[in-house]
Amino acid sequence: MIKIAPSVLSADLGALVKDIEKVENTADWLHWDIMDGHFVDNLTFGPQFVSNIRKKSKLFFDVHLMIANPDRFIPKFIEAGADLITFHAEVVDNLRPNIQTIKASGIKVGVAINPPTPLDKIYSVLEEIDVVLIMTVNPGFSGQGFIYEVLPKIEELSKIITQRNLKLELEVDGGINLDTAYEVVKRGATALVAGSFVYQNQQGPKEAIRSLRKRTKKIDNS
Repeated sequence: MIKIAPSVLSADLGALVKDIEKVENTADWLHWDIMDGHFVDNLTFGPQFVSNIRKKSKLFFDVHLMIANPDRFIPKFIEAGADLITFHAEVVDNLRPNIQTIKASGIKVGVAINPPTPLDKIYSVLEEIDVVLIMTVNPGFSGQGFIYEVLPKIEELSKIITQRNLKLELEVDGGINLDTAYEVVKRGATALVAGSFVYQNQQGPKEAIRSLRKRTKKIDNS
């Protein structure tokens, strides 16, 4: 089944606990966009904030580090209660030290790549990680338009996962709605980050998640 990960960035931060409760029993993961104002031009959540919400939710915490120095903060987000930590391939020359730190803690590890970044940046570590997160917008702010030119990259990675028989989630983040969800799942995505579509949906977050599941069910090969 396709995993749906509502993005906290699109929730009402003034009533965040209530907004998380709205998806608690419908979503699979809760996606945290952690931004430092350097790697991307925005600031969001720190480890203490995540730790405080951890006490109020049983959802799988999918922590996406859009930060320039992930090695400095990975231990803090492990301590905060992350279930998965994903860092960007663009910010480090050697991916393995961060991968090893995260794996040693007993939680899952992911590597993210931005729209312009080629897949060969992460080829050598695919057997060592749990998730590849492909961005379909340029990271930094919610509500951006989907970049369709990334679709061939998703399809190529899906073929590699199949050829190598990898147990690897292919997560897609950015501009996800009913139409783009269909397009990325058709090409092999197994997890979808949905922010604005979930939290700004007139039908409400639960119905938004259900509609994504319904839209992608017939093409879900998991």
